[in-house]
Amino acid sequence: METRPLESSSQIVREQVRRRYGATARGETSSCGDGCCSSTNADILGYSAEESAIAPEGANLGLGCGNPLAIASLRAGQVVLDLGSGAGFDCFLAARAVESSGKVIGIDMTHEMLSKARENAQKNGFTNVEFRLGEIEALPVADNSIDVIISNCVINLSPEKQRVFDEAFRVLKPGGRLAVADIVATAPLPDEIKSDWGAYTGCMAGASQITDLQRTLQTSGFENINIAPKDSSRSFIREWLPGKRVEDYLVSATIEAVKPTMGGETQALH
Repeated sequence: METRPLESSSQIVREQVRRRYGATARGETSSCGDGCCSSTNADILGYSAEESAIAPEGANLGLGCGNPLAIASLRAGQVVLDLGSGAGFDCFLAARAVESSGKVIGIDMTHEMLSKARENAQKNGFTNVEFRLGEIEALPVADNSIDVIISNCVINLSPEKQRVFDEAFRVLKPGGRLAVADIVATAPLPDEIKSDWGAYTGCMAGASQITDLQRTLQTSGFENINIAPKDSSRSFIREWLPGKRVEDYLVSATIEAVKPTMGGETQALH
């Protein structure tokens, strides 16, 4: 087990994450093996057979922990932002939902992932999808320009989650929605897991406890916050770090929240 300082600098954390997912994009085995932060079975994550079939070949790297599109309620003409878009799987599904009148922007900090996503878009004729290099703590996106933000098992990797949600709030239009699938902690993690680099880059050690996550979203200004843990996800989380009983501490959850409108009212969550 490669250990990391319990209090690592944000830049070191980001570099470790970038290295791990760059290796994944190149098809190399990561330092924590093939299993962590992944599930090759899209059905387990909540994707329909139709969704799996229509996505471009090579776009699904099996890195998610849920299906944010199941709660996103996307409509034609909307502008969607995907935080940590990887090879573009969720972006391409969102692009079909918002149709040609809408637009999808994917943000990723890993050059290899961006290259793969852009290649997938070009090969499959997606003209309403754009992939931008950037970090989710400093989004290369204009204020008040996004209708819906999606993300799949990425925000837990950030060492500065308050900045992530502050940025999400900034770029959403008034009344815009956050629809995220991510890993959350249901109990404090043991130091053995918290100090393991493999567990951090594998979407485990950086997970926030649900009450802390709720508070972070409120601090950013979000309303109508709904964090819904999925107990069934423990079955695949167990495989991420075999023998360590990580499933006793972690669970996948859907996270929904709304940016208030100018008048202080929010759109109802669907």
